[in-house]
Amino acid sequence: MRTFGTLGSLGTGMTAVGCLLLLTACGPVRDGAQAPPEATPVKAAQAPALLPVPHGKGSKTPDDFNGDGRRDLILNDLVKAQAHADDAGIGIVYGGSHGLTPGARQLLSPAKQAAPTKGQLPAVFDAEASCDLNEDGFTDLVVSTDPPYDGQGQPPVPLQILFGSPSGLAGKAVKLAIPAQARFGNDWPDQPVCGDFDGDDANDLVVHASNGQLSYLRGPFSRKGAPRKAGAPTSAPGEVPTGPAADVNRDGYDDLLVRTAKSAAKSAVVLGGPTGPTRTGVVLPAGIDVALARFGKGRNLDAAVGGTGATSLRYDLPTAVRGTLASPGSVLDTGDFDGDGLSELVSSGSRLRVFHARTTGLSLTGTVTVEPPAQGTTRVLTVGDFDGDGRDDLAVRTYAGETKDTVAVYPGMKKGLVASKPAVTFSSSEFLDR
Repeated sequence: MRTFGTLGSLGTGMTAVGCLLLLTACGPVRDGAQAPPEATPVKAAQAPALLPVPHGKGSKTPDDFNGDGRRDLILNDLVKAQAHADDAGIGIVYGGSHGLTPGARQLLSPAKQAAPTKGQLPAVFDAEASCDLNEDGFTDLVVSTDPPYDGQGQPPVPLQILFGSPSGLAGKAVKLAIPAQARFGNDWPDQPVCGDFDGDDANDLVVHASNGQLSYLRGPFSRKGAPRKAGAPTSAPGEVPTGPAADVNRDGYDDLLVRTAKSAAKSAVVLGGPTGPTRTGVVLPAGIDVALARFGKGRNLDAAVGGTGATSLRYDLPTAVRGTLASPGSVLDTGDFDGDGLSELVSSGSRLRVFHARTTGLSLTGTVTVEPPAQGTTRVLTVGDFDGDGRDDLAVRTYAGETKDTVAVYPGMKKGLVASKPAVTFSSSEFLDR
């Protein structure tokens, strides 16, 4: 699933602060085969220390905050100058003509970008969801904060919106406005998920309410953070809306995955429609993570549910065509790395493996194992087409403590799924020089 920062959250030495690390990496190796040699990766240290954010005119590219048609990367949990220091904020690496350009980077901090509540700036500033909420061609970022709360009654809305622009995520955030009629209970309204759930080509937001209720906010949103419309909360087969949204049954409406808990739990696909996500389509088995994508030749999307020993598969939802996949990891992501229209499954845990998608479904044949780019714990940051070649790329982060990490982007390949060496490597310590 799509995440920000260290997975389960979408992440580090001291000598690297302000300088990109020169890193070497062993890349993906097809199980049982010798990986072909790849071109020498572009080292981020060869780029200027700091580059201006390119200006765009708007696009429909996902995660394109400056609207130049190039996908950008979001980083939560940046490394720190020293252990136990405060979180610096959110890092954005902007894309260029050849992929991510680590020199074109931006630090979003609560001190500079957050909206205050009762005169108090938040200490927490984490990326939660991204989409174009106001239909101007620039991706916007929904962030979570920690506004002051005395524990009495409904807590304030902790979500804020940073709007994209030709110069990226510039300016101050605005608080997400959730009308009183759309709230329920005294839980924090959080867990935002973007999607066009009512089929009007405008992005909506769904957030947690409480007691099996969700707040459905219809887009587009105003520059003041207000939805076009919001009715009473909707009942759901769970309390944790989970992104990214996807049109599972190909009817033109995005559908929503709802879990009963944040940890290992059952989940269900709630189908979108003219009135939003209101109908339960299929209930999935309990698992730690769920990924929705097209893994086979069926008309509808498929589901992979990650467990502790194996991944459960449900093909051509909502039918009950079932399968299993031996997998060493329970955290799942998907991407079409070879550009054939089917999505591969990325499973991360003790190892990070990419399972090949074929017309008959996911296969163990041709599985690729990604060797970490450095020592530490490696997790997927996100999957997306950063270099514009029509194939998804794999962005991972290897975390070696609060002050040391490595971010690496492995390009997708027509043969072999992902390159054996990353195209770009850098450390999130770069953001500490801003």
